[in-house]
Parts: sequence; C-alpha cells; structure tokens
Amino acid sequence: MDTIANKQDIQKLIREHTVFSFIHSTYGPPPEMKRPPGFVSLSKIILEQQVSLASARAHFERLKAYVPEFKPAYLLKLTDQEMRKCHISKQKASYLRSLSSSIINGELDLKGLWELDEPEIRRQLTQIKGIGNWTADVYLMFCLQSKDIFPIGDIAIIHTVKELTAAQSKEEISALSEHWRPLRSLASFFLWHYYLRKRNRPLLL
Repeated sequence: MDTIANKQDIQKLIREHTVFSFIHSTYGPPPEMKRPPGFVSLSKIILEQQVSLASARAHFERLKAYVPEFKPAYLLKLTDQEMRKCHISKQKASYLRSLSSSIINGELDLKGLWELDEPEIRRQLTQIKGIGNWTADVYLMFCLQSKDIFPIGDIAIIHTVKELTAAQSKEEISALSEHWRPLRSLASFFLWHYYLRKRNRPLLL
C-alpha cells in the first residue's frame, strides 16, 4: 500500500498549489505520519481530543503503565478513581470504556476495517460513544493511510489555512480543500507540518 507522504504525490501537490509549495520551501516535505492500526492507536487519538499532543502522550503513558497490558479487558476493570490517578478525565474514561466494550462485544472489528470503504469505516467508528468525525478522520489517515481525508474539525489545520490563504470561514476552507482532492490527507499533513515546525513542537506519534 502506498503511503500518504510519498514523493510522487508530494511533487504533484507542490507543483499544483502555491500554499504547499511555500510550506515545502520553508520547512521541507512533511514526515510520514503513520501509526499502527488497532486499539492502542485509537485510544491515543481519543485521549488527544481537545488537548495538546504532549498532554495526551503523558496521560496515555501513565495509563499504559498502570495496567498489565493495554487491552480492552484491562481498561474495563479500572474504576473512575483509578482512571483519575492516570489523569484520565471522567469523560475520556467513559469513551475508552465504550470503545473497549464495543471491541469485546464484537460490535467493532478494528482488524476488519481494512476491507471496508471509507464511509462504512466512518459509520462504524462514529457509532461508538466519544468517537466523532475528527477522531475517525485521524484514524483513517494515520492508521489506515486513507488518502483523501480533510479533518475540518482540526483546530491546527483551520488556523494554518487561515494564516496562509484567503479562506477564513469554515465554509470557505471546506470549499478550498475540494481543490486538493484526491490528496487531501497529504494536504493535511503539510498543514500540520507547518503548524508544528513554526512553533518548534515535535511530532508525537
């Protein structure tokens, strides 16, 4: 399977769109943003909702160290108090339990998502409590390497588009992203790359 940040697609995007040519000339190509598919990665993405990547990473590491193995069955055994010891909020704890229960009950087969098309993958993921379009978008891009995803709910991407283009409203940004098809995931990688490099923040995967 061809990865998102491959040389051919990078050249196509910077050749056809000045915003990505500018990012490329300023900071170079985006790194390969890839995570292994499965429960661990999806749990990490849930913890990353509305917090910094550094905070989410710290919370995940505390939780991972607390359980024998980072598996659904072990997370379901934890009380709210134990979750709080790991700096997991009550809301995020309920999301992780919902995901864990769905996997154990056979309602969600993460290994089988490879065989499905993007709308069906999104439908199955978003039926789980705590998984909205942003979480599904990130899982599709990072874990399944889906090539044409644009996470319109991502604050960093919206901020960067507003900074580098004339598009300012969500509607304008959405319309602009249509010109980046069928490489909107790579476009998103470029925008994240610019956002992080400008602020000297590491990419945490």
